[in-house]
Amino acid sequence: MMRKKRRSSVEKVAGTTAAPKAKKSRNSSRQPKEAASEETSETVFVTFVKKAGVSLKHNGASHEIAVDQVVFQKRIQQQLQKSPRYPDILKEFITDLEAYVENPDRFRNCLLPCVPQPSEGDVRSVSSFQESLIRMLLGIEMLQTLIISTLLEKLPEFMFDGIVDGGLNIPRMIINQLKWLDRVVDTKELAAKLMELVSVAPVEVQRDIITSLPEILEDSQHNDIARELNALLQENTQLTVPILDALSSLNLSSSLLTEVREAVMATLAAVQLEDLPVVVKFILHSVSASNAHEVVSNLRQKLELEQCVLPPVLQASQIRMKSKSSAGSASTATASGSSQDSVTLVLDCIKSAVRFQKTISEAWLKVICICISVISVSSCQVLDLLVLFILHCTNANQSRRGAERVLKLKVRTGLMREALLQKTFRDYSQVMRGYFPSILALAQSLVRSPDPCVVPFGGQMYSHSFTAFDSYCQQEVVGSLVTHVCSGVSGEVDVALELLCSLVVEKPSEMALYAVFVKGILDYMDNLTAQQIRRLFHLLSRLAFGQQQQGSHIQDDMHIVIRKQLSSTVPKYKRIGIIGAVMIVGSMGALSYVMILILTCLLSLLQVTALLELVKSSSESSPEAAALYYDELANLIWSSALDPQGEGRLRNFISRSVLRSRSFIFPACVMYNLEEDESQGGIAINLLPLLAKETQHKGEQQQSQIGKQKQEKRVSPLCLSPFFRLLRLCEEKRHQGDLEEIDALVGCPLILTNMDVVDKVDSLSKAEREFLCSLLFHTINWFREVVNAFCKQKETEMKMKVMTRLQNITVLQALLERALAGTPGYMPPVSNFDGETTDGISFGVPVNKAKKGNGTGKKRKAPGKNAPEGASQPEEATEADETQQEQPEKEKEKENRLGVSLTAYRPFFRELDMEVLSVLQCGLLSRSLLDSELHTKVQEEVVLGPTELVFLLEDMQHKLEFSLTAAPAKRAPFLKMRADKTVGFSHLQQRSTKDIASYCVQLLPALCSHLENCHNHFQTLLSENNGVVDGPSTDVEEHQVMSSGYQLLLQVINTTLSWSGFSQPGQRSLLKKALGVLAGRLKEGGPELTLEQLVKHSFEYLLNFRSTMPSLSTALCLSQLLSTVSEKGGNPGAYREQTASLARRFLNQSWVTASGEKERGSKFNEALHTLLSIYLEHVDDVLKAVEEIAGEGITELINASKDESSASWPTLNRQTFLVFYKVLMAELEKAARRIPAGKTSDSSETIHSNCHPKNTICFCQYGRLFLESFLKLGMPLLDYSFKRHKEDVQSLLKTFQLSTRQLHHMCGHSKIHQDTSLTNHVPAVKKSLELFVYRVKAMLTLNNCQEAFWMGNLKNRNLKGEEILSQRSQGSDDDDDDDEEEEGNQELPPAQEQSDDEVLAC
Repeated sequence: MMRKKRRSSVEKVAGTTAAPKAKKSRNSSRQPKEAASEETSETVFVTFVKKAGVSLKHNGASHEIAVDQVVFQKRIQQQLQKSPRYPDILKEFITDLEAYVENPDRFRNCLLPCVPQPSEGDVRSVSSFQESLIRMLLGIEMLQTLIISTLLEKLPEFMFDGIVDGGLNIPRMIINQLKWLDRVVDTKELAAKLMELVSVAPVEVQRDIITSLPEILEDSQHNDIARELNALLQENTQLTVPILDALSSLNLSSSLLTEVREAVMATLAAVQLEDLPVVVKFILHSVSASNAHEVVSNLRQKLELEQCVLPPVLQASQIRMKSKSSAGSASTATASGSSQDSVTLVLDCIKSAVRFQKTISEAWLKVICICISVISVSSCQVLDLLVLFILHCTNANQSRRGAERVLKLKVRTGLMREALLQKTFRDYSQVMRGYFPSILALAQSLVRSPDPCVVPFGGQMYSHSFTAFDSYCQQEVVGSLVTHVCSGVSGEVDVALELLCSLVVEKPSEMALYAVFVKGILDYMDNLTAQQIRRLFHLLSRLAFGQQQQGSHIQDDMHIVIRKQLSSTVPKYKRIGIIGAVMIVGSMGALSYVMILILTCLLSLLQVTALLELVKSSSESSPEAAALYYDELANLIWSSALDPQGEGRLRNFISRSVLRSRSFIFPACVMYNLEEDESQGGIAINLLPLLAKETQHKGEQQQSQIGKQKQEKRVSPLCLSPFFRLLRLCEEKRHQGDLEEIDALVGCPLILTNMDVVDKVDSLSKAEREFLCSLLFHTINWFREVVNAFCKQKETEMKMKVMTRLQNITVLQALLERALAGTPGYMPPVSNFDGETTDGISFGVPVNKAKKGNGTGKKRKAPGKNAPEGASQPEEATEADETQQEQPEKEKEKENRLGVSLTAYRPFFRELDMEVLSVLQCGLLSRSLLDSELHTKVQEEVVLGPTELVFLLEDMQHKLEFSLTAAPAKRAPFLKMRADKTVGFSHLQQRSTKDIASYCVQLLPALCSHLENCHNHFQTLLSENNGVVDGPSTDVEEHQVMSSGYQLLLQVINTTLSWSGFSQPGQRSLLKKALGVLAGRLKEGGPELTLEQLVKHSFEYLLNFRSTMPSLSTALCLSQLLSTVSEKGGNPGAYREQTASLARRFLNQSWVTASGEKERGSKFNEALHTLLSIYLEHVDDVLKAVEEIAGEGITELINASKDESSASWPTLNRQTFLVFYKVLMAELEKAARRIPAGKTSDSSETIHSNCHPKNTICFCQYGRLFLESFLKLGMPLLDYSFKRHKEDVQSLLKTFQLSTRQLHHMCGHSKIHQDTSLTNHVPAVKKSLELFVYRVKAMLTLNNCQEAFWMGNLKNRNLKGEEILSQRSQGSDDDDDDDEEEEGNQELPPAQEQSDDEVLAC
């Protein structure tokens, strides 16, 4: 049937080939339909198409096809080929086609798909979908080129018509006819015509043509068309998106792809915002593993997201415009949203590339990490932070851990700062919302980090997330912060509480919604310190009693908790209740004065009074609780801004409840009176009778079973100092700092006992000695509170009295040291009531012990009374002989100075305020004592003496170590009590570290003046004694005090400059101010000096003190200070040589005390250890320095007599050999790890062969570490050097074998003496020795020398080389560790092996 159709159609074609042809114009469509139809029926095109199976329709109807399109194409091709006018018939066919499509409607129908012709026959012969008539004709190769030319000629006629009726785009339809052809006859010509058309077409048509090129052209034309598109991209940025889409689909060579990518990268800055995602996607998807790093680096530099978002000023102006016109607001919102959407799309492109291409994720991490050391702070971009969030979010190729590590590194180095984080959240909040889970996880990690430098950044991430995101995110942030508070880690708790408090202040209404979450912390208060409890209740009080009513639902819960804690009999919980109640009072009384008139606020004042009455009644039975109550009220008055009426009610309440408790008994002995005018009568602090009554009451209470039921109201001396502080602060608040009404207390006497009784302390009973110690503690604490109160007064007379009280404190402390030495087991009275001391917990107070060691760093050091308690401690074991030698000397020193150090008793003294340190600025003050005739009678001068200077500096150093020295966060141990290190720093904790650092910088001029005075003192002393310290004119006591002051001054300055906050951008001016003080003492330059110049002048200024160092500890402090100053500049390496030279100078100096003895003891050894480490860290060649000390110093020590030192290294003697050995081995092991494999050669083993037998533990520990380093770094080199340098390798292994055999003998030595401290190291040493044996065997196997290796049983010997008889009959199978031999290498005799050690031992 099909054949019949084909045959008839061919015959019909033959009869119609002579039909006339006429080209129709575009106006032919206006002729009557009958004429048009009659005219077209005579053309070749119409006749052939109809006979091939397509019925041409008009009036908008689609052409119908009765056969499959393949059949249609074959029929057309057969009709053309069988025509007698072939090939001229082709042109005639195309001419008729052109005439037919002159009518736009016909042309459109030819471009539209044909529809199957309905038939009663078999419908399966025609597919349901057919191509357009033009598309089917393009499939005929003999017509394709002519039809393509016709189409491209027709396309300009419709370029500017746009979308016609029916939503059809004729130019796009024409281009679609050319896509996905089975074969393109002339691809090159087609590409040329298309590009020619692109050059003249409008933008929309250009985009359609360019995006269709990959679907039109064959692969052979891809490279050529890509070059033309690349050139077009440089000329017209409007075509960026279609060109990149086309280039992404083209199959290009690697070189051409690189060229195109570089060209695209060059135009990145000029790309429009909406086109940016496509550009970034093309760049990242064209990356290979070889160029990923380079491409990502260039993309990071050129992709500036900051330009994608309007600045805040323009945003504000557009918001104002938005309020004026609704149309403008719509456009503004659209523009703002589109910019955020474009950034989101860009990040999505990066996210997609990172997720599916491992090389890109690694490249991003590497690029961001490298920019830390190469690029300045200003170059850090928002993109860096966003990409880190992407890497953490996707976790592609385990990138989450890498992103976290890089973020911490950038924050630690100060390159990623709060300003960048704030800018990111402000401008890209919509973008950041999608990465909130990663932001929250990173914030948690940073806050939990042990590195204090990164913790604030994590807190800022929390704060900005709460401010910028929705309620769900806010709830998650609060929940995470509550989790931090409940973790029990001190630093983590502090940061989380501080963040919650700041959020309550900044966003009270939002935080009130989550008050229930915060209230849950009340169940975890057991692990919180007093200051943390204060912050917690301050936070909850602001939520519950603030002006926002949303959090009022937790008021009842808080009252219930407070009443429950106050009613508890456990001191710890009662303390929590007192602190919480006072903080609630502070929050309830902090309302504004205007709101007082409101009834609710009046009710709040009534609640304040009721709560204070409740606390008062709950604390009456316990002096400690009452004292804590007074202290907390004092802190409230000092730190809070109470409303006037609330403050007045509080002051009246204090007067009613406390002032009535003051009662006095006739004095036993009036002492420390500074008020010499007694004509009007005076007052006295009735301390002795109060303490006696307290002691008597305690004794009666212990004897009586019903003592608790008959408690009467009494005054405890514990409350004396807290109540005075409360009274003083009330007066300061009332009179704006003037204390005239209570200034008599600064000079009033105390009723005490005669202090001569301290000299007879040994003859007193235990109760009398403890009573005397308690009396001294109370007296000192009273004077400390007096100094706190009046240190800020400006009158000269008051300043003199304050200095006199400081002198009284130092004298009393000296008496207390002597009294404590004769009172073993004594527990001092509590003075800081917010810590664990209220539970009676001891703070490591020594019981009839003095400090170990004999360092000369501080005044009145304790004699070394404690002998080693067991041989298991390595340091004690190694210094046993030294202790025996020094015993007679210590006994003599004990007779001269008897006492203990008060360092361990510091928690039992009242805290000194920071303002007390202002006394350091005072110079020489004087006053005249006038007689009755107003004539000058006596001229007295009061100077801040050395002892008082040391006292203030010690307190200042403790404060700075607590506040400015950042310790890594540690989690509380499980079921293990730990001393509360915050006791004694309650007032300090209420100040920020920035305020403390600023205050210390203000004191730097005074500290420098004292430092110069100490320098001049020792310089004068050396000149008077002809350069020696222990001259006849040297006062030993004065020398020790001045030496302590000298050392403390250097420590205080070093601790101040070591504050990590100086690395923050906002504290740069404070750092320059601090360095400017030091530099200004040497050269005046003012603020115009750069930071590097300030560091240089400061370093030179401090270097001038090197000639007057009185002790090694002071010299160490100077070296550490110089190292700290050098690190503040941009080039610390410039000062390495000077620091190393200075440290060597101190190491080469013989250190002698003022009494003429050589410095020794544990503190001297610790200082020597640190100083030697500083020298080796700053020296240029560590191995050369180690070899010099080991070769010269130790050799000289071996040849010297028993009590002498090394000539070239005077600090190296038999007592300090262990110190040198530890440092040298540690630095040698570090240096070995840093050496490249090609340079790991003959390491010096002088230390091994010259080790003293008493240093066995240190030998095993550091010998094993060096052996492990040799196995990792040295043996790979020997593997490849054995064939070329066989003799050198053998010599090295022989030398190394001497040391490994010595390690083996030490393992045997541990078995004989059963030394557990040494035995603990034996398994690890044995393992390393065994690894060394098999590693050497592997090396010989690698070099085909297995026969050169043999292994035998090495006999167990002691340190002297003698065989251990108890094991002579046994072969030590597990001890054949070090008996490998290469090429005839024979075992050395044990006696020869040990000879050097015996020389050192004698």
